[in-house]
Amino acid sequence: MARSGVQYEDVQRAIDDLLARGESPSVQKVREVLGTGSFTTISDHMREWRVRREANRDVPPPRGMPAALQELAEALWHKAQEAANEALAHYREEADRRAEEAREQMAEAQRRVEDAEQRESALAAHLAGTEQRLEERSAALARSEAEREALLEQEGRMASRQAQLEEALARQQQQMEQQAGEHQQALAERETRHGERLAQEEQRHESAEARLMGLLDEARQERQAAEKAAATREAQQDRRLERLEAQLQEARGRLADEEKRHREVDWARRQAEEQLRTRQHEQELLQARIDEQKRLLEEQARRLRDLESQLHRCLWQTPPAREARDEDDEGPAAAEPSGRVGE
Repeated sequence: MARSGVQYEDVQRAIDDLLARGESPSVQKVREVLGTGSFTTISDHMREWRVRREANRDVPPPRGMPAALQELAEALWHKAQEAANEALAHYREEADRRAEEAREQMAEAQRRVEDAEQRESALAAHLAGTEQRLEERSAALARSEAEREALLEQEGRMASRQAQLEEALARQQQQMEQQAGEHQQALAERETRHGERLAQEEQRHESAEARLMGLLDEARQERQAAEKAAATREAQQDRRLERLEAQLQEARGRLADEEKRHREVDWARRQAEEQLRTRQHEQELLQARIDEQKRLLEEQARRLRDLESQLHRCLWQTPPAREARDEDDEGPAAAEPSGRVGE
């Protein structure tokens, strides 16, 4: 059923206007006269108009002519009408079939174009997401490079600091060894002096022996305290050196992790670039397919217009050979029916 909008009376008036101008009515021309309406609605109304016109052709001719002439005219009229109906039915069936095939091809082409446009839209969205992820990974890679350079710089500073600490430790150990030697020498000299004083004191007084023993114990205690302090300082230096070595190992571990992350990010970037090139190639192929589908759609539309033009020429033009044969057979008496057939 035709959709609401353009009515049958509007189409009929447009057809009458075209016939009055001597033009054959078609869907395109009727729509140009109306200025609105869909091709499907106009086509349905034109089909109804043809059915009504065929029904009106069955109206008998007016009376008032001789019976024999009337019978002959009716016979010729029926023959012409049957021949015209057969030809018209054949042309109409062929035209309907071709028009239906063309509409199906157009619908299929339109569906393919829509599918291609949807795939292109999805591909464009995916490509935009890929580009965004690539930019994010590039930014992350830049940050990783900056962090790696900072770690390398920090490692250089730590290495320099370690060298300085090792040099300071060596100097301190040398100083400690020198101090220990000097202390041993001082102790030896002091013991020597104490021994000499003890010998002198033994010679002078027995009470000097206790004092000498106290001095010796004091010197021994001082030597033990100095050795203990040197051992404590050496242990502290060893612990500090161990902490520095642990910090260095930790920094080296972080540097190795950053290098591993850098390699992973670089690999991901190369993969994303390869995917981007693949997507661009697929998009080019898809655009070529879309252009080919559009070209096919335009070709099918042109063929459909040609079929509609052929259909209307078949519907509104009587074959010349049949008109000439009817005029030869009928003579002047068949002029009026032949004129009605060609309407």
